[in-house]
Amino acid sequence: MDLLANLALGFGAALTPLNLLYALLGTLVGTLIGVLPGIGPVATVAMLLPVTYGLPPLTALIMLAGIYYGASYGGSTTAILVNLPGEMSSVITVIDGHQMARQGRAGVALCVAALGSLFAGCVATMVIAAFAPPLAEFALRFDAAEYFSLMVLGLVSAIALAHGSLLRAVLVTLLGLLLGIVGTDPNTGIARFSFEIPELMDGIGFVAITMGLFAFAEIAINLESAARRGAIAERISRLWIGWPEFRQAFPAVLRGTAVGSILGIFPGGGATLSAFASYTVEKKVAKDPSRFGKGAIEGVAGPESANNAGAQTSFIPMLTLGIPSNAVMALMIGAMIIHDIQPGPDVIRKQPELFWGLIASMWIGNVMLVVLNLPLIGIWVRLLRVPYRLLYPVIVLVCTIGAFSANNNMFDVWVAMAFGALGYVLLKLDCEPAPLLLGYILGPMLEDNLRRALVLSRGDFTVFFTRPVSLAMLLAAAALLALVLAPAIRRRRDTVFAERE
Repeated sequence: MDLLANLALGFGAALTPLNLLYALLGTLVGTLIGVLPGIGPVATVAMLLPVTYGLPPLTALIMLAGIYYGASYGGSTTAILVNLPGEMSSVITVIDGHQMARQGRAGVALCVAALGSLFAGCVATMVIAAFAPPLAEFALRFDAAEYFSLMVLGLVSAIALAHGSLLRAVLVTLLGLLLGIVGTDPNTGIARFSFEIPELMDGIGFVAITMGLFAFAEIAINLESAARRGAIAERISRLWIGWPEFRQAFPAVLRGTAVGSILGIFPGGGATLSAFASYTVEKKVAKDPSRFGKGAIEGVAGPESANNAGAQTSFIPMLTLGIPSNAVMALMIGAMIIHDIQPGPDVIRKQPELFWGLIASMWIGNVMLVVLNLPLIGIWVRLLRVPYRLLYPVIVLVCTIGAFSANNNMFDVWVAMAFGALGYVLLKLDCEPAPLLLGYILGPMLEDNLRRALVLSRGDFTVFFTRPVSLAMLLAAAALLALVLAPAIRRRRDTVFAERE
Protein backbone atom coordinates (compact mmCIF):
# COMPACT_ATOMS: atom_id res chain seq x y z
CA MET A 1 0.00 0.00 0.00
CA ASP A 2 2.89 2.34 0.71
CA LEU A 3 4.15 1.82 -2.83
CA LEU A 4 0.75 2.67 -4.33
CA ALA A 5 0.44 5.76 -2.14
CA ASN A 6 3.95 6.87 -3.13
CA LEU A 7 3.24 6.33 -6.82
CA ALA A 8 0.01 8.33 -6.48
CA LEU A 9 2.07 11.15 -4.94
CA GLY A 10 4.56 10.87 -7.81
CA PHE A 11 1.96 10.94 -10.58
CA GLY A 12 0.29 13.90 -8.90
CA ALA A 13 3.60 15.79 -9.09
CA ALA A 14 4.58 14.61 -12.60
CA LEU A 15 1.22 15.26 -14.27
CA THR A 16 1.27 19.03 -13.81
CA PRO A 17 1.26 21.00 -17.10
CA LEU A 18 4.79 22.36 -16.56
CA ASN A 19 6.29 18.94 -15.83
CA LEU A 20 4.47 17.31 -18.75
CA LEU A 21 5.78 20.05 -21.05
CA TYR A 22 9.38 19.52 -19.96
CA ALA A 23 9.01 15.72 -20.07
CA LEU A 24 7.91 16.13 -23.68
CA LEU A 25 10.77 18.53 -24.38
CA GLY A 26 13.33 16.22 -22.77
CA THR A 27 12.20 13.11 -24.67
CA LEU A 28 12.10 15.02 -27.98
CA VAL A 29 15.54 16.54 -27.50
CA GLY A 30 16.88 13.17 -26.33
CA THR A 31 15.51 11.41 -29.41
CA LEU A 32 16.97 14.11 -31.66
CA ILE A 33 20.36 13.73 -29.98
CA GLY A 34 20.16 9.95 -30.36
CA VAL A 35 19.30 10.31 -34.05
CA LEU A 36 22.10 12.78 -34.85
CA PRO A 37 25.42 10.94 -34.55
CA GLY A 38 28.29 12.59 -32.74
CA ILE A 39 26.58 14.71 -30.08
CA GLY A 40 25.44 12.32 -27.37
CA PRO A 41 23.40 12.71 -24.16
CA VAL A 42 26.38 13.68 -21.99
CA ALA A 43 27.23 16.72 -24.12
CA THR A 44 23.54 17.64 -24.41
CA VAL A 45 22.84 17.43 -20.68
CA ALA A 46 26.01 19.48 -20.07
CA MET A 47 24.83 22.12 -22.56
CA LEU A 48 21.36 22.33 -21.02
CA LEU A 49 22.41 22.45 -17.35
CA PRO A 50 22.34 26.30 -17.32
CA VAL A 51 18.77 26.17 -18.69
CA THR A 52 17.65 24.38 -15.53
CA TYR A 53 18.74 27.19 -13.17
CA GLY A 54 15.37 28.92 -13.34
CA LEU A 55 13.27 25.74 -13.23
CA PRO A 56 11.85 23.96 -10.19
CA PRO A 57 14.12 21.05 -9.16
CA LEU A 58 11.68 18.30 -10.17
CA THR A 59 11.01 19.89 -13.56
CA ALA A 60 14.75 20.19 -14.24
CA LEU A 61 15.41 16.55 -13.35
CA ILE A 62 12.45 15.34 -15.43
CA MET A 63 13.80 17.14 -18.50
CA LEU A 64 17.38 15.89 -18.04
CA ALA A 65 16.21 12.32 -17.41
CA GLY A 66 14.06 12.46 -20.56
CA ILE A 67 17.11 13.48 -22.59
CA TYR A 68 19.06 10.48 -21.29
CA TYR A 69 16.58 7.69 -21.95
CA GLY A 70 15.29 9.46 -25.06
CA ALA A 71 18.79 9.31 -26.54
CA SER A 72 18.96 5.57 -25.79
CA TYR A 73 15.73 5.22 -27.78
CA GLY A 74 16.63 7.53 -30.66
CA GLY A 75 19.97 5.93 -31.44
CA SER A 76 18.21 2.85 -32.81
CA THR A 77 16.55 4.80 -35.64
CA THR A 78 19.79 5.64 -37.45
CA ALA A 79 21.35 2.30 -36.50
CA ILE A 80 18.55 0.50 -38.34
CA LEU A 81 17.92 2.87 -41.25
CA VAL A 82 21.37 4.25 -42.03
CA ASN A 83 23.81 1.69 -40.56
CA LEU A 84 25.12 4.47 -38.32
CA PRO A 85 24.46 4.33 -34.55
CA GLY A 86 23.40 7.69 -33.16
CA GLU A 87 24.40 6.54 -29.65
CA MET A 88 27.11 4.21 -28.31
CA SER A 89 24.41 2.01 -26.77
CA SER A 90 22.99 1.43 -30.28
CA VAL A 91 26.25 0.20 -31.81
CA ILE A 92 25.18 -3.42 -31.39
CA THR A 93 21.76 -2.74 -32.98
CA VAL A 94 23.51 -1.94 -36.27
CA ILE A 95 24.54 -5.56 -36.77
CA ASP A 96 21.08 -7.06 -37.25
CA GLY A 97 18.90 -3.94 -37.43
CA HIS A 98 20.38 -2.62 -40.66
CA GLN A 99 20.34 -6.09 -42.20
CA MET A 100 16.60 -6.22 -41.49
CA ALA A 101 16.23 -2.84 -43.19
CA ARG A 102 18.13 -4.08 -46.26
CA GLN A 103 15.72 -7.02 -46.39
CA GLY A 104 12.73 -4.65 -46.47
CA ARG A 105 11.90 -5.16 -42.77
CA ALA A 106 12.95 -1.72 -41.48
CA GLY A 107 9.46 -1.03 -40.11
CA VAL A 108 9.45 -4.32 -38.20
CA ALA A 109 12.89 -3.57 -36.71
CA LEU A 110 11.83 -0.06 -35.67
CA CYS A 111 8.60 -1.36 -34.13
CA VAL A 112 10.43 -4.07 -32.18
CA ALA A 113 12.95 -1.51 -30.92
CA ALA A 114 10.17 0.88 -29.87
CA LEU A 115 7.95 -1.67 -28.13
CA GLY A 116 10.92 -3.42 -26.51
CA SER A 117 12.17 -0.10 -25.18
CA LEU A 118 8.69 0.77 -23.85
CA PHE A 119 8.31 -2.56 -22.06
CA ALA A 120 11.85 -2.48 -20.65
CA GLY A 121 11.50 1.13 -19.54
CA CYS A 122 8.26 0.42 -17.68
CA VAL A 123 9.67 -2.68 -15.98
CA ALA A 124 12.93 -0.93 -15.06
CA THR A 125 10.99 1.97 -13.59
CA MET A 126 9.05 -0.51 -11.44
CA VAL A 127 12.39 -1.95 -10.32
CA ILE A 128 13.42 1.55 -9.21
CA ALA A 129 10.13 2.06 -7.38
CA ALA A 130 10.37 -1.32 -5.62
CA PHE A 131 14.05 -1.49 -4.72
CA ALA A 132 15.23 2.09 -4.34
CA PRO A 133 13.38 2.85 -1.05
CA PRO A 134 14.70 -0.22 0.88
CA LEU A 135 18.18 0.45 -0.50
CA ALA A 136 17.93 4.04 0.71
CA GLU A 137 16.76 2.85 4.14
CA PHE A 138 19.79 0.56 4.28
CA ALA A 139 22.07 3.41 3.18
CA LEU A 140 20.81 5.58 6.05
CA ARG A 141 22.71 3.24 8.37
CA PHE A 142 25.97 4.00 6.57
CA ASP A 143 28.64 5.93 8.41
CA ALA A 144 31.65 7.72 6.91
CA ALA A 145 33.65 4.47 6.62
CA GLU A 146 30.90 2.75 4.59
CA TYR A 147 30.49 5.74 2.27
CA PHE A 148 34.24 5.88 1.67
CA SER A 149 34.34 2.16 0.77
CA LEU A 150 31.26 2.53 -1.44
CA MET A 151 32.94 5.31 -3.40
CA VAL A 152 36.10 3.24 -3.76
CA LEU A 153 33.96 0.43 -5.18
CA GLY A 154 32.28 2.89 -7.56
CA LEU A 155 35.60 4.22 -8.84
CA VAL A 156 37.05 0.73 -9.29
CA SER A 157 33.92 -0.33 -11.22
CA ALA A 158 34.18 2.72 -13.47
CA ILE A 159 37.84 1.94 -14.15
CA ALA A 160 37.15 -1.75 -14.84
CA LEU A 161 34.37 -0.99 -17.33
CA ALA A 162 36.06 1.97 -19.03
CA HIS A 163 36.95 1.72 -22.69
CA GLY A 164 40.56 0.91 -23.59
CA SER A 165 43.64 0.43 -21.43
CA LEU A 166 43.15 -0.14 -17.70
CA LEU A 167 46.29 1.87 -16.91
CA ARG A 168 44.94 4.85 -18.85
CA ALA A 169 41.59 4.57 -17.11
CA VAL A 170 43.36 4.61 -13.72
CA LEU A 171 45.42 7.68 -14.66
CA VAL A 172 42.38 9.54 -16.01
CA THR A 173 40.43 8.76 -12.81
CA LEU A 174 43.33 9.99 -10.65
CA LEU A 175 43.41 13.20 -12.69
CA GLY A 176 39.70 13.64 -11.96
CA LEU A 177 40.32 13.12 -8.24
CA LEU A 178 43.04 15.81 -8.31
CA LEU A 179 40.77 18.25 -10.15
CA GLY A 180 38.08 17.66 -7.55
CA ILE A 181 40.26 18.96 -4.69
CA VAL A 182 41.12 22.26 -6.39
CA GLY A 183 39.80 25.17 -4.32
CA THR A 184 39.47 25.94 -0.64
CA ASP A 185 39.96 23.13 1.86
CA PRO A 186 36.58 22.79 3.65
CA ASN A 187 38.28 21.93 6.98
CA THR A 188 41.21 24.34 7.14
CA GLY A 189 40.10 27.11 4.76
CA ILE A 190 43.48 26.95 2.98
CA ALA A 191 43.51 27.31 -0.82
CA ARG A 192 44.71 24.22 -2.68
CA PHE A 193 46.05 24.23 -6.25
CA SER A 194 44.40 27.58 -6.97
CA PHE A 195 47.71 29.23 -8.05
CA GLU A 196 46.43 32.51 -6.57
CA ILE A 197 43.70 32.72 -9.22
CA PRO A 198 40.59 34.11 -7.48
CA GLU A 199 38.19 32.24 -9.77
CA LEU A 200 39.67 28.91 -8.63
CA MET A 201 39.14 29.55 -4.91
CA ASP A 202 35.75 27.82 -5.14
CA GLY A 203 37.07 25.04 -7.36
CA ILE A 204 36.83 24.40 -11.07
CA GLY A 205 33.32 24.96 -12.39
CA PHE A 206 31.32 21.79 -12.96
CA VAL A 207 29.56 23.15 -16.06
CA ALA A 208 32.86 24.34 -17.57
CA ILE A 209 34.48 20.92 -17.14
CA THR A 210 31.58 18.96 -18.59
CA MET A 211 31.06 21.41 -21.45
CA GLY A 212 34.71 21.15 -22.44
CA LEU A 213 35.23 17.41 -21.96
CA PHE A 214 32.08 16.27 -23.69
CA ALA A 215 30.82 19.03 -25.98
CA PHE A 216 33.88 20.86 -27.37
CA ALA A 217 35.97 17.66 -27.50
CA GLU A 218 33.24 15.72 -29.33
CA ILE A 219 32.84 18.52 -31.86
CA ALA A 220 36.58 18.50 -32.59
CA ILE A 221 36.63 14.72 -33.04
CA ASN A 222 33.54 14.74 -35.27
CA LEU A 223 34.92 17.49 -37.51
CA GLU A 224 37.92 15.36 -38.43
CA SER A 225 35.97 12.12 -38.84
CA ALA A 226 35.02 10.72 -42.20
CA ALA A 227 31.81 11.70 -43.95
CA ARG A 228 28.64 9.92 -42.99
CA ARG A 229 28.32 6.51 -44.51
CA GLY A 230 25.51 4.15 -45.30
CA ALA A 231 22.41 4.60 -47.39
CA ILE A 232 18.95 5.60 -46.31
CA ALA A 233 16.71 2.58 -46.26
CA GLU A 234 14.01 2.08 -48.82
CA ARG A 235 10.50 3.30 -48.13
CA ILE A 236 9.20 1.85 -44.85
CA SER A 237 6.20 -0.28 -45.76
CA ARG A 238 4.79 -1.10 -42.31
CA LEU A 239 5.44 -0.13 -38.72
CA TRP A 240 3.95 -3.11 -36.92
CA ILE A 241 4.84 -6.73 -36.26
CA GLY A 242 2.92 -9.92 -36.84
CA TRP A 243 2.34 -12.79 -34.40
CA PRO A 244 5.30 -14.94 -35.61
CA GLU A 245 7.67 -11.99 -35.23
CA PHE A 246 6.21 -11.20 -31.80
CA ARG A 247 6.82 -14.79 -30.66
CA GLN A 248 10.43 -14.54 -31.77
CA ALA A 249 11.08 -11.13 -30.24
CA PHE A 250 9.25 -11.28 -26.89
CA PRO A 251 11.57 -13.79 -25.10
CA ALA A 252 14.54 -11.64 -26.18
CA VAL A 253 12.79 -8.55 -24.81
CA LEU A 254 12.30 -10.29 -21.46
CA ARG A 255 15.94 -11.40 -21.30
CA GLY A 256 17.20 -7.96 -22.39
CA THR A 257 15.03 -6.25 -19.78
CA ALA A 258 16.42 -8.52 -17.05
CA VAL A 259 20.05 -8.02 -18.15
CA GLY A 260 19.68 -4.24 -18.44
CA SER A 261 17.82 -3.86 -15.14
CA ILE A 262 20.65 -5.62 -13.30
CA LEU A 263 23.69 -4.17 -15.08
CA GLY A 264 22.34 -0.62 -15.07
CA ILE A 265 22.62 -0.51 -11.28
CA PHE A 266 26.37 -1.11 -11.25
CA PRO A 267 28.78 1.85 -11.51
CA GLY A 268 30.25 2.00 -15.00
CA GLY A 269 27.36 -0.04 -16.42
CA GLY A 270 24.29 1.62 -17.87
CA ALA A 271 22.89 1.42 -21.37
CA THR A 272 25.99 0.53 -23.39
CA LEU A 273 27.26 -2.38 -21.34
CA SER A 274 23.70 -3.72 -21.01
CA ALA A 275 23.19 -3.75 -24.79
CA PHE A 276 26.43 -5.65 -25.45
CA ALA A 277 25.76 -8.14 -22.67
CA SER A 278 22.24 -8.76 -23.99
CA TYR A 279 23.50 -9.45 -27.52
CA THR A 280 25.99 -11.96 -26.11
CA VAL A 281 23.19 -13.67 -24.16
CA GLU A 282 20.96 -13.89 -27.25
CA LYS A 283 23.72 -15.55 -29.29
CA LYS A 284 24.37 -18.01 -26.46
CA VAL A 285 20.74 -19.11 -26.09
CA ALA A 286 19.90 -19.17 -29.81
CA LYS A 287 19.37 -22.55 -31.44
CA ASP A 288 21.04 -21.22 -34.59
CA PRO A 289 23.60 -18.49 -33.70
CA SER A 290 24.59 -18.19 -37.37
CA ARG A 291 21.39 -16.16 -37.96
CA PHE A 292 22.90 -13.27 -36.01
CA GLY A 293 24.46 -10.64 -38.23
CA LYS A 294 22.01 -11.55 -40.99
CA GLY A 295 18.86 -9.85 -39.71
CA ALA A 296 17.91 -11.81 -36.58
CA ILE A 297 15.03 -10.02 -34.86
CA GLU A 298 16.36 -11.08 -31.45
CA GLY A 299 19.53 -9.10 -32.19
CA VAL A 300 17.41 -5.94 -32.18
CA ALA A 301 14.83 -6.82 -29.51
CA GLY A 302 17.30 -7.89 -26.79
CA PRO A 303 19.88 -5.07 -26.97
CA GLU A 304 17.30 -2.32 -27.45
CA SER A 305 15.33 -3.52 -24.41
CA ALA A 306 18.55 -3.87 -22.40
CA ASN A 307 19.89 -0.41 -23.18
CA ASN A 308 16.63 1.26 -22.16
CA ALA A 309 16.34 -0.77 -18.95
CA GLY A 310 20.01 -0.09 -18.14
CA ALA A 311 19.59 3.63 -18.76
CA GLN A 312 16.75 3.80 -16.24
CA THR A 313 18.03 1.55 -13.45
CA SER A 314 21.28 3.55 -13.47
CA PHE A 315 19.23 6.14 -11.55
CA ILE A 316 19.10 3.82 -8.51
CA PRO A 317 22.65 4.40 -7.13
CA MET A 318 22.40 8.10 -7.98
CA LEU A 319 19.09 8.64 -6.17
CA THR A 320 19.64 6.34 -3.19
CA LEU A 321 23.38 6.53 -2.51
CA GLY A 322 24.48 9.73 -4.23
CA ILE A 323 26.91 7.68 -6.37
CA PRO A 324 26.90 8.28 -10.15
CA SER A 325 26.96 5.08 -12.20
CA ASN A 326 28.00 6.88 -15.39
CA ALA A 327 28.78 10.34 -16.77
CA VAL A 328 25.13 11.33 -17.27
CA MET A 329 24.32 10.42 -13.67
CA ALA A 330 27.29 12.55 -12.59
CA LEU A 331 25.69 15.45 -14.44
CA MET A 332 22.35 14.69 -12.77
CA ILE A 333 24.07 14.90 -9.38
CA GLY A 334 25.52 18.24 -10.49
CA ALA A 335 22.01 19.44 -11.36
CA MET A 336 20.74 18.38 -7.93
CA ILE A 337 23.59 20.21 -6.19
CA ILE A 338 22.86 23.32 -8.27
CA HIS A 339 19.32 23.21 -6.84
CA ASP A 340 20.60 22.75 -3.26
CA ILE A 341 19.58 19.08 -3.10
CA GLN A 342 22.03 16.73 -1.43
CA PRO A 343 22.00 13.45 -3.41
CA GLY A 344 21.67 10.35 -1.27
CA PRO A 345 19.23 8.41 0.88
CA ASP A 346 17.78 11.54 2.49
CA VAL A 347 16.14 12.53 -0.81
CA ILE A 348 13.42 9.86 -0.45
CA ARG A 349 12.77 10.70 3.18
CA LYS A 350 12.93 14.51 3.05
CA GLN A 351 11.74 15.19 -0.53
CA PRO A 352 9.41 12.31 -1.45
CA GLU A 353 7.55 14.38 -4.02
CA LEU A 354 10.79 14.94 -5.97
CA PHE A 355 11.83 11.28 -5.83
CA TRP A 356 8.47 9.74 -6.70
CA GLY A 357 7.66 12.49 -9.20
CA LEU A 358 10.85 11.67 -11.12
CA ILE A 359 9.99 7.95 -11.13
CA ALA A 360 6.42 8.61 -12.33
CA SER A 361 7.76 10.86 -15.09
CA MET A 362 9.79 7.93 -16.45
CA TRP A 363 6.61 5.96 -17.19
CA ILE A 364 5.10 9.04 -18.81
CA GLY A 365 8.27 9.70 -20.81
CA ASN A 366 8.48 6.13 -22.13
CA VAL A 367 4.91 6.30 -23.42
CA MET A 368 5.65 9.69 -25.00
CA LEU A 369 8.67 8.22 -26.80
CA VAL A 370 6.65 5.53 -28.56
CA VAL A 371 3.57 7.64 -29.32
CA LEU A 372 5.59 10.55 -30.68
CA ASN A 373 8.53 8.97 -32.43
CA LEU A 374 7.13 6.26 -34.68
CA PRO A 375 5.23 8.92 -36.71
CA LEU A 376 8.35 11.15 -36.73
CA ILE A 377 10.71 8.63 -38.35
CA GLY A 378 10.49 10.40 -41.72
CA ILE A 379 11.54 13.69 -40.13
CA TRP A 380 14.51 12.06 -38.37
CA VAL A 381 15.67 10.56 -41.67
CA ARG A 382 15.58 14.00 -43.33
CA LEU A 383 17.58 15.50 -40.45
CA LEU A 384 20.34 12.99 -41.14
CA ARG A 385 20.90 14.67 -44.50
CA VAL A 386 21.90 17.97 -42.85
CA PRO A 387 25.72 18.32 -43.18
CA TYR A 388 27.58 18.36 -39.88
CA ARG A 389 29.41 21.54 -40.93
CA LEU A 390 26.06 23.35 -40.61
CA LEU A 391 25.25 21.81 -37.22
CA TYR A 392 28.48 22.31 -35.31
CA PRO A 393 28.52 26.18 -35.28
CA VAL A 394 25.12 26.13 -33.54
CA ILE A 395 26.39 23.57 -31.00
CA VAL A 396 29.53 25.65 -30.31
CA LEU A 397 27.40 28.77 -29.78
CA VAL A 398 25.08 26.98 -27.34
CA CYS A 399 28.05 25.55 -25.44
CA THR A 400 29.76 28.93 -25.14
CA ILE A 401 26.59 30.60 -23.90
CA GLY A 402 26.05 27.76 -21.42
CA ALA A 403 29.60 27.97 -20.04
CA PHE A 404 29.34 31.76 -19.65
CA SER A 405 25.88 31.78 -18.11
CA ALA A 406 26.89 29.42 -15.28
CA ASN A 407 28.57 32.29 -13.40
CA ASN A 408 28.35 35.15 -15.94
CA ASN A 409 32.12 34.90 -16.18
CA MET A 410 34.40 34.65 -19.22
CA PHE A 411 36.88 32.68 -17.12
CA ASP A 412 34.53 29.68 -17.28
CA VAL A 413 34.50 29.90 -21.09
CA TRP A 414 38.32 29.73 -21.17
CA VAL A 415 38.24 26.80 -18.72
CA ALA A 416 35.72 25.00 -20.94
CA MET A 417 37.94 25.52 -23.96
CA ALA A 418 40.98 24.23 -22.04
CA PHE A 419 39.08 21.11 -21.03
CA GLY A 420 37.86 20.77 -24.60
CA ALA A 421 41.51 20.54 -25.67
CA LEU A 422 42.17 18.04 -22.86
CA GLY A 423 39.13 15.98 -23.86
CA TYR A 424 40.28 15.97 -27.49
CA VAL A 425 43.72 14.68 -26.46
CA LEU A 426 42.14 12.00 -24.26
CA LEU A 427 39.93 10.80 -27.10
CA LYS A 428 42.87 10.73 -29.51
CA LEU A 429 44.78 8.63 -26.96
CA ASP A 430 41.80 6.25 -26.74
CA CYS A 431 40.98 7.32 -23.17
CA GLU A 432 37.39 7.75 -22.06
CA PRO A 433 36.77 11.13 -20.35
CA ALA A 434 33.90 9.67 -18.27
CA PRO A 435 36.17 8.27 -15.48
CA LEU A 436 37.69 11.75 -15.13
CA LEU A 437 34.26 13.26 -14.51
CA LEU A 438 33.36 10.50 -12.03
CA GLY A 439 36.65 11.11 -10.22
CA TYR A 440 35.96 14.85 -10.15
CA ILE A 441 32.48 14.29 -8.66
CA LEU A 442 33.46 11.60 -6.18
CA GLY A 443 36.83 13.08 -5.19
CA PRO A 444 35.59 15.69 -2.67
CA MET A 445 33.05 13.20 -1.24
CA LEU A 446 35.75 10.53 -0.97
CA GLU A 447 38.09 12.92 0.84
CA ASP A 448 35.37 14.22 3.16
CA ASN A 449 34.28 10.72 4.24
CA LEU A 450 37.89 9.55 4.64
CA ARG A 451 38.59 12.48 6.95
CA ARG A 452 35.39 12.03 8.93
CA ALA A 453 35.99 8.30 9.38
CA LEU A 454 39.52 8.95 10.65
CA VAL A 455 38.36 11.70 12.99
CA LEU A 456 35.66 9.43 14.45
CA SER A 457 38.15 6.55 14.84
CA ARG A 458 40.90 8.84 16.17
CA GLY A 459 43.19 8.13 13.26
CA ASP A 460 42.72 4.36 13.23
CA PHE A 461 42.78 3.14 9.61
CA THR A 462 41.48 -0.28 10.62
CA VAL A 463 38.00 1.25 10.92
CA PHE A 464 37.52 0.52 7.20
CA PHE A 465 38.20 -3.19 7.77
CA THR A 466 36.51 -3.78 11.12
CA ARG A 467 33.06 -2.58 9.99
CA PRO A 468 31.41 -5.48 8.06
CA VAL A 469 29.69 -3.46 5.30
CA SER A 470 32.79 -1.37 4.66
CA LEU A 471 34.97 -4.48 4.53
CA ALA A 472 32.55 -6.23 2.15
CA MET A 473 32.64 -3.34 -0.32
CA LEU A 474 36.44 -3.07 -0.19
CA LEU A 475 36.73 -6.83 -0.79
CA ALA A 476 34.29 -6.51 -3.71
CA ALA A 477 36.43 -3.72 -5.19
CA ALA A 478 39.59 -5.82 -4.77
CA ALA A 479 37.91 -8.88 -6.31
CA LEU A 480 36.68 -6.86 -9.30
CA LEU A 481 40.15 -5.43 -9.87
CA ALA A 482 41.72 -8.90 -9.61
CA LEU A 483 39.18 -10.31 -12.08
CA VAL A 484 39.83 -7.59 -14.63
CA LEU A 485 43.59 -8.07 -14.30
CA ALA A 486 43.30 -11.83 -14.84
CA PRO A 487 44.68 -12.76 -18.30
CA ALA A 488 41.51 -14.54 -19.52
CA ILE A 489 39.23 -11.71 -18.44
CA ARG A 490 41.54 -9.10 -19.94
CA ARG A 491 41.50 -10.88 -23.30
CA ARG A 492 37.69 -11.10 -23.22
CA ARG A 493 37.45 -7.44 -22.22
CA ASP A 494 39.71 -6.41 -25.12
CA THR A 495 37.56 -8.45 -27.49
CA VAL A 496 34.35 -6.76 -26.30
CA PHE A 497 35.80 -3.28 -26.71
CA ALA A 498 37.19 -4.19 -30.11
CA GLU A 499 33.63 -5.09 -31.16
CA ARG A 500 32.47 -1.67 -29.94
CA GLU A 501 34.76 0.17 -32.34
